[in-house]
Amino acid sequence: MSVWDDLVGQEKVSEHLAAAARDADALVTAASAGTPPPEASKMTHAWLFTGPPGAGRTQVARAFAAALQCVSPDRALGGVPGCGFCDGCHTALIGTHADVTTIAAVGTQILARDMRDTVRKSFTSPATGRWQVILVEDAERLNEQSANAVLKAVEEPAPRTVWLLCAPSIEDVLPTIRSRCRHLNLRTPSVEAVADMLVRREGVEPEVAAAAARATQGHIDRARRLATDPAARERRAAVLRLPLRVEDVGGALKAAQQLVDAATEDAKQLAEETDARETEELKAALGAAQGGRLPRGTAGVVKDLEEMQKRRRTRTQRDSLDLALSDLTGFYRDVLALQLGSRVAIANADAEDALERLARGSTPEATLRRIEAIAACREALDRNVAPLLAVEAMTMALRAG
Repeated sequence: MSVWDDLVGQEKVSEHLAAAARDADALVTAASAGTPPPEASKMTHAWLFTGPPGAGRTQVARAFAAALQCVSPDRALGGVPGCGFCDGCHTALIGTHADVTTIAAVGTQILARDMRDTVRKSFTSPATGRWQVILVEDAERLNEQSANAVLKAVEEPAPRTVWLLCAPSIEDVLPTIRSRCRHLNLRTPSVEAVADMLVRREGVEPEVAAAAARATQGHIDRARRLATDPAARERRAAVLRLPLRVEDVGGALKAAQQLVDAATEDAKQLAEETDARETEELKAALGAAQGGRLPRGTAGVVKDLEEMQKRRRTRTQRDSLDLALSDLTGFYRDVLALQLGSRVAIANADAEDALERLARGSTPEATLRRIEAIAACREALDRNVAPLLAVEAMTMALRAG
């Protein structure tokens, strides 16, 4: 199965990238043989992938990275790079290829120090692969200093270095950076396409796959998690019960506290195992004996790791909260559809009784104000407002309508 088969609902983008990968392969082959490169090429040194959450920006970028590193012998017979089985494709897809570097926001921003070594590496030749690929998963989280570092690298890249930037929209990236990138915009996959992927790739029952795809409205990662993780389904069910629990002030404040506590616990569970492993690996690398003291002069390195882990826990908590707010937005969108008699399919069919109860008990204007309150909460979290304060303000607004 080729790397392009995993790109759900992105046929046009896949065709464009497959053609670019074919031209990239021709460029490397010509350079190795000492022959002139092709006159026309769809390949370029920097790409910007944008699209709504869940469209699969990172998956598309990683598939392209794998195709650039593909070493399948079928290429010589006219095959498209990106077989999915060779060593180059496999290691690029699982994140272990020496010449594919992935940068993701640990906290709410990608700091300049997070980019320093990567920018330096981008000016070197590939160690083992065909291209030096730098994949930035959260380009919208580059701060001023780290964005300037990326700009300098993108302006004058090494001959066989490729930058792959992912962001929700083109406006989220500095104009000076995006003007130097080839832009590809992804669309939200259809519910049917996501359900089909869950059945084919994850072995999910068709009914469960259809329900998960419909509930997440084409968000690939959330649909996969909802279809395969019972705990995720329970957390979503708890979130969808929240609109019925904010009928008084006490209930609204309690619901806010429970929502924040759930996000904190989720972040803690995800972090504990990773943090412990990273700490032990670092101590071993620094020469500390099992359970023994660290060598002198290494305390600062451990402190830096602890700071990074703290930033990651904060990011994970806010991502968990954002997921809950997305579910709430979908819930009130369904309420609004019922109130307006819309023929749009209900995403949260499993909560139809609650939807109808709220639709009968309020007006479309009130529902719109509630959706705006959720959006305001998300904006407050982006501005680093204390989570509990932001969520309490939202639940009080949901109560007021």
